[in-house]
Amino acid sequence: SASYASRYIAKNIVAAGLAKECEVQLAYAIGVAKPVAVNIDAFGTSKLSNDELKDIVLKFFNFSPKAIRTEIINQDVCFQELAEYGHIGREDIDVPWERTNKAYILKAYARQTYGKTKHSN
Repeated sequence: SASYASRYIAKNIVAAGLAKECEVQLAYAIGVAKPVAVNIDAFGTSKLSNDELKDIVLKFFNFSPKAIRTEIINQDVCFQELAEYGHIGREDIDVPWERTNKAYILKAYARQTYGKTKHSN
């Protein structure tokens, strides 16, 4: 579940123009609803610092396992369809973790808060 959430977040950061590349790492402990660690790495492709990107992510994404199940891995996903060609990067099937529906709000918030949005490279 966290890998789908990480992909969803990274895709929205890139789609918002906040970075050219982005890696999101989430670490959980058993029985703890929030992640014990959230790390963002834009590999130097953002005008924002990794910490600024992390602040944006923490503001707009819910990392609880319940939220991930309901918002990112919902009942509409047919995992049988994903078994043949994989779960990631598919454009032939609409899966929630490939959507960039939060890009606009991330871009607007970054512009308003930090005054910068476009990646640096």
